[in-house]
Amino acid sequence: MNHVYLSPHFPPNYHLFCAHLRRLGVNVLGIADEPYETLHPDLRDALTEYYRVDDLHGYDQVLRACGYFTHHYGKISRVDSHTEYWMETEARLRSDFNVFGPKIPDLAPIKRKSLMKQKFIEAHVPAARGTLIRTLEQALYFAHEVGYPLVAKPDVGVGAANTFKIGSDAELERFYGTRPPVEYLLEEFIDGDIHTFDGLTDKDGRPVFYSSMRYSYGVMETVNEDRDIYFYSLREVPLDLEDAGRRLLKAFDVRERFFHFEFFRTRDGRLVALEVNMRPPGGPIVDMYNYAHDIDLYWEWANIVVNNRFTAEYTRKYHICYVGRKYNKTYNHSHEQIMDAFGHCIVHQMEMPGIFSLAMGNYAYLVRSPQQEEVIAAAEYILAK
Repeated sequence: MNHVYLSPHFPPNYHLFCAHLRRLGVNVLGIADEPYETLHPDLRDALTEYYRVDDLHGYDQVLRACGYFTHHYGKISRVDSHTEYWMETEARLRSDFNVFGPKIPDLAPIKRKSLMKQKFIEAHVPAARGTLIRTLEQALYFAHEVGYPLVAKPDVGVGAANTFKIGSDAELERFYGTRPPVEYLLEEFIDGDIHTFDGLTDKDGRPVFYSSMRYSYGVMETVNEDRDIYFYSLREVPLDLEDAGRRLLKAFDVRERFFHFEFFRTRDGRLVALEVNMRPPGGPIVDMYNYAHDIDLYWEWANIVVNNRFTAEYTRKYHICYVGRKYNKTYNHSHEQIMDAFGHCIVHQMEMPGIFSLAMGNYAYLVRSPQQEEVIAAAEYILAK
């Protein structure tokens, strides 16, 4: 089996996907623009071969790399990166080399939020009302029909980048005149907490693992208002969340992939779909689920790819909480005080890569406990100002 892995060095924890593929006898063929000697030693050991390109954005170079791999190793079996950023490159390669997985024609409802919303409707999962902005008059009509506040977000975008909350006609007119030159979706603002439905499906589309996180704030507020954030896993997935998640898995035909679905839980308890992502949840969340369930999802994913088997028996033993601190803020408690107070339940701590810092902070603690109250208390202590 020949598995092409794009950007295997980033995020740093994703080299474990490659390591487990290699353990299962797969030829792991890496492509990136990073010098080989700077790769993590475990990643170098996992790669059968590494093809360095000048720029991973240059599709012609990536195409030639895959042609080289095909010539030397035979047909490519899979192409992955597990990141939103390289999804289109993956799909183009799958289309060009006839590889299993989402191809170019499959991308539109995954990447375009307006089409994603149509899938929500087809799956009978409630979604925020929204419309693509084509004229200011249309935007104002929608605003008066739905009411302020509204959220403007790129129809194709990752996370909360270039996403804005709009509170009046004047703000909408100002946004319309200064918005970035991309197509925008205008949605009603949903007041609620973010809950996720995350997991992994096998090749037949069965969810072999699923769980859920609850966020203290939305990513838009965290980025635009420079807030701190914490989020934690649930030991029980609410039935309505599981039902909505399973409906979306079928609607989007998710096979042999991680998924990360986001919902709002409104103040009156309703679920409203926010967006779907066909990748693992970002940052260290795969590791967090491993801590919460005492399993190894890196291994289980590789086993699904090679054997279509998920072997772990898991229960949701713990809540695991991510707590991110920012270097531009002053907190009440030092690192030493944090470890004195909650070191018994802090299972990991780390510097966060700069690309994640606006949304997730610069330094993070992972807090694990069977008690939800304890992980929330730790988060509030760590972030107290």
